[in-house]
Amino acid sequence: MTGSNENNPGVVRPAQFQENYHAGGGKMVATMGHNRRALSAINRNIIGGAAAPYPFAANKRGLSETVLSENNHPPIPGHRPITRNFAAQIANKQQQLVPKEIKIPIQEGSSQSDDATIIDAEEKKGFEEQPVPMFVQHTEAILDDNDEMEEVEMEDVEEEEFIDIDSGDKNNSLAVTEYIDDLYTFYRKSEGSSCVSPNYMMRQSDINERMRGILIDWLIEVHYKFELMEETLYLTVNIIDRFLEVQQVVRKKLQLVGVTAMLLACKYEEVLVPVVEDLIIISDKAYSRKEVLEMEKLMVNTLQFNISVPTPYVFMRRFLKAAQSDEQLEHMSFFIIELCLVEYEMLKFPPSLLAAAAIYTAQCTISGSKQWSKTSEWHTCYSEEQLRECSRLMVTFHQKSGTGKLTGVQRKYCTSRFGYAARSEPANFLLEGTY
Repeated sequence: MTGSNENNPGVVRPAQFQENYHAGGGKMVATMGHNRRALSAINRNIIGGAAAPYPFAANKRGLSETVLSENNHPPIPGHRPITRNFAAQIANKQQQLVPKEIKIPIQEGSSQSDDATIIDAEEKKGFEEQPVPMFVQHTEAILDDNDEMEEVEMEDVEEEEFIDIDSGDKNNSLAVTEYIDDLYTFYRKSEGSSCVSPNYMMRQSDINERMRGILIDWLIEVHYKFELMEETLYLTVNIIDRFLEVQQVVRKKLQLVGVTAMLLACKYEEVLVPVVEDLIIISDKAYSRKEVLEMEKLMVNTLQFNISVPTPYVFMRRFLKAAQSDEQLEHMSFFIIELCLVEYEMLKFPPSLLAAAAIYTAQCTISGSKQWSKTSEWHTCYSEEQLRECSRLMVTFHQKSGTGKLTGVQRKYCTSRFGYAARSEPANFLLEGTY
């Protein structure tokens, strides 16, 4: 239908068509102005008065006919519910518009069947040429856009989704899930108190960093033979470094510092503490019981009895949980970080960074490619870029772990108890320039 709005007030222009959301069912509806006339009434006027512009206008059904929405909500007066199947309903109606009893005059010389075929073809052509109403196209476009937006939003949620690593421990009182995040936030703030200067050995006159490495490599073997807890080893090394940073030690007393630091760590971490005599025997009776006890007194006073500090082990357990680790990844991660305990140059990294880099390097070693999930980045607070320098050093330590004299860690992790982690190939690709 054509003409101006004054001559034909029932024509709905696109600009006069408003879109809003049905407040009850959330469906999108098209609202016409309240001063508009129903198209069904217009159709009846056309049929009764003037000739219809199309031969089938007599059987058209008014568009104001009640159509229930997808939720079967009753129609609102003056509103036309729009559903996702509305375009299909329009098409079905158009197929029903062909009158079944229209009589067509048959010309002489032609059969009724031939004329009917021609008429059917013309009628079909007439329907095909009729354009889809503009408001139907607009409604379909809006519904399609909504579907695309929902799909994009779902994809974004999947990409940014983080795993709740504490969901399985809600009923475990020892997991303290209620304040575990606050606990590790405190560890991150206080880890600086457990760190030492990366060049403190320059203040020592009779010992050097290589002697420190030999001592720690030996203590790793002692720790393994005594079957002590893992926490004990990391606290032992921390006590040694903090003591050597502020106290001058002669070369012949360095081993005494080592066994005494292990004794203190055992008293703090172990349930069954080795007796002093056992430590004297393991050091080939180089020191007496009195010397061990005197050194213990000197060390705790020098450290001001501050033994409770966050070591790399504290962060290792939490970060391994974030990495959804298995036994293989756990053995590989501890192998790599114990190699770092021997190396003096790794003192420049805080404990949390060492733990995160060890797990990252272990994942790369096992998979043969870079592996660092969003969940690990969230819980460690370290991105892959921040771990690269430390990770490269760890790879070099792995490469030379079976060479030289400091092979205590290598021998320990070449056993079945630790999954033969030391026999794995280093992640050499992390050393490439393109990394």
